Parts: sequence; structure tokens; C-alpha cells
Amino acid sequence: MVKIRLRRDGAKKKPYYKVVVADSRYPRDGRFIEEIGVYDPTKEPMLLNIDTEKYEKWVKDGAKPTDIVRALFNKVSK
Repeated sequence: MVKIRLRRDGAKKKPYYKVVVADSRYPRDGRFIEEIGVYDPTKEPMLLNIDTEKYEKWVKDGAKPTDIVRALFNKVSK
């Protein structure tokens, strides 16, 4: 199953996330199919960029976003 989820980058105690499309069998920080955005909760205001066209294309093709990614996308799409 293909999922849209967060991939953790950054240093210890300074997380930085990439929104990626990946097979659910791959590890969290492992191989991915495509990067569609970034999320940095440590910045003020938080940095959140998701390519809405790519997100909607993947969802239409059957990818399932995680709960957190779905909530973040709702913030971007407003």
C-alpha cells in the first residue's frame, strides 16, 4: 500500500520533516517514491509547504495519507 507520510530529517532535538510518498513496507526514514513537501515545526511561524497538485494526484491514484499529513494538508489548503 502506498502512503503519504512524514520522513524525519534534521539534528537531534531539531526535527525537520519531508512529506513523502512511500510504500508502507519501507522504514520511516527509508526509501520513498516522491517528495511532495516540507514541514518544519521549529520555525516561528512554522514552515509548511505541500505541493497540492501532487498530493491530490497521489490521493486520486490510491495513496492513503496518514492522519498527521491529512491535518497538515487541511491547514495548507485553507
